[in-house]
Amino acid sequence: MTADLLDGKRVASEIRAEVADKVRQFVHGGGPQPCLTAVLVGEDPASQVYVRNKRRACEKAGINGRTLRLDAGISQQKLLETIRGLNDDPAVHGILVQLPLPTGGNGGKGFDERAILDTVAPLKDVDAFSPVNVGLLMQGRPRFLPCTPHGIVQLLHRCNLSIAGKHVVVVGRSDIVGKPMAMMLAQKNGSCGSEIANATVTIAHSRTEDLRDICKTADCLIAAVGVPEMIRGDMIREGAIVIDVGINRVGEKLVGDVAFDEAMEVASAITPVPGGVGPLTIAMLLHNTLLAAQLQLHS
Repeated sequence: MTADLLDGKRVASEIRAEVADKVRQFVHGGGPQPCLTAVLVGEDPASQVYVRNKRRACEKAGINGRTLRLDAGISQQKLLETIRGLNDDPAVHGILVQLPLPTGGNGGKGFDERAILDTVAPLKDVDAFSPVNVGLLMQGRPRFLPCTPHGIVQLLHRCNLSIAGKHVVVVGRSDIVGKPMAMMLAQKNGSCGSEIANATVTIAHSRTEDLRDICKTADCLIAAVGVPEMIRGDMIREGAIVIDVGINRVGEKLVGDVAFDEAMEVASAITPVPGGVGPLTIAMLLHNTLLAAQLQLHS
């Protein structure tokens, strides 16, 4: 068996074109141009690339993509004040605090990341990190859906892959991907209907005993643990769908959390790295920014 490649670039391009069309309609109907402001603290090279890519994607979609660059030595209090200022600015619809924050910031003490993310107004929280938005998601009535998990839902839907009634194993328990992914797939319904929901979901992680055997039971295996090629071919059930969220640099090469060549021999469908889940994350960020502008217009 050779797995089908799930083309995240193609699906992301479709979504971005749809968002751009909806932005045009929104503005033509009298709405303001949606504005996403990314807060970039310090000069981490990878973060700068991510923010630049997000700004370019915004421009193509008709969204005003701003970047607020702050010195790595900024104090926690000053950073919080800056975010509160963005909360109060009616021209800003979405706020994104680029992670990770510099470890030596705040006068060498480091930043309280949770306090910073919690300061973002829930109606402008396009990453869906706010406890208010996480709580709404948990109850099955989300305001914003987290970008990476929502991108995965869209990918499955647009590739006609149902997970309803099936066993999904999510390897990874982060607040950004693992936990919300599990919540979304276990709901009775979702943004793409009941076929990309209603799963029986197991959350596993690096400390899970018998991880190989648990992964082997999955009809759909989602790897989001951040360890290069941790998921080997002998951990994958024959015919399973494999979604690789990881992106790790090993020497000059980018690899996922899944040993791709091994997985190709047993999976029925798999996302590549790069070109799989990554492009979808930015596409769903654009979607959330437009939604934020629409919600604030009527709030």
